[in-house]
Amino acid sequence: MGRGNLVPPGVEGRDLLQACWAGTWVFTGVAVVTTAFPDPMAVPIAVVSLGLLAAGCAAMLWAFQRALQRSRYELIGVGGLYFLTGCAPRSVRVSMMAALGVELVVALAAASVRPFTASAFGILVPVYALGLSGAWGARHGSFPSRAPDRKTTEQGDPSRNGDDV
Repeated sequence: MGRGNLVPPGVEGRDLLQACWAGTWVFTGVAVVTTAFPDPMAVPIAVVSLGLLAAGCAAMLWAFQRALQRSRYELIGVGGLYFLTGCAPRSVRVSMMAALGVELVVALAAASVRPFTASAFGILVPVYALGLSGAWGARHGSFPSRAPDRKTTEQGDPSRNGDDV
């Protein structure tokens, strides 16, 4: 996958894909410099890693909340929501999972080369790609429709709030 194909043209949610790769490249650059110069880069790697962790957590929570709303009408699984299995075009799934893979490899490599330094903060960064992947799935993913529940009668429907008398 060439660098020009990291954000496939003509797909929904390009903003999320671009943000995902932007964060991945920023982290990669800071991690490389931190590996070469661990002492002066301790604060920048911590700030970038914790910032991406916070953004990833926020995206995960938003995706979960959105998926809860959609799950009333659609069958949404964790694999589909966060790993885009079966709900996203192949180009989107490959791009998001590639970003996650790059973040994992860079984080593990930096922490392995410089153990017991601020490079260890990088281990938190893959939450960012996973969170944005979930946000893409919750916002643009296509999930199968939920079958109507035949057990629920109109009278037993809690959304009617007792106005069926």
